Amino acid sequence: MKRSPQSTISRNLSYQEVYTCPICRHGEIAGMTLMDAFACNFCRHIFTANLREQSVQVVDNSHPLAWRWNGQTWRGLHQVDGDQTVLIWLIGLILVVLPSALVGLASYMFPPLDDSPSSSVPLLWTSLTFCLHFILVAWLVAEHHQFPLYVACKVRLQGLTNRP
Repeated sequence: MKRSPQSTISRNLSYQEVYTCPICRHGEIAGMTLMDAFACNFCRHIFTANLREQSVQVVDNSHPLAWRWNGQTWRGLHQVDGDQTVLIWLIGLILVVLPSALVGLASYMFPPLDDSPSSSVPLLWTSLTFCLHFILVAWLVAEHHQFPLYVACKVRLQGLTNRP
């Protein structure tokens, strides 16, 4: 493979060159042999390329992510499906607020006795419910949107767990 020099010279997208991965921003994508596709050596995503439009699209993900090469760096193509994104955020909000509200409402309607040693448990339980559900929703959103920092951390963690 021919490695491109890191310079300010603008260059066209080509299967014979190596580029920084647009998803993880740590690995490099290079053309796959006998295929019109690129693959990352770090996060292992596969991309199809449109050389005429100077763009790549990830094909091994349920969310269609695409980027355009401007000669020096990748720029995201915003193919956001508004209905799906709104639905994901709405469901995420419900998953965080509803369980916490139910636990908080139950502790308000049936409070512990004031002189009880466990009088602070309802507040702790409501806070714990909110935090754990928020972490769950944050993980699901990160999986859906494939944020570069999240992907890089995920790949590094897999690398640490697979070492002998």
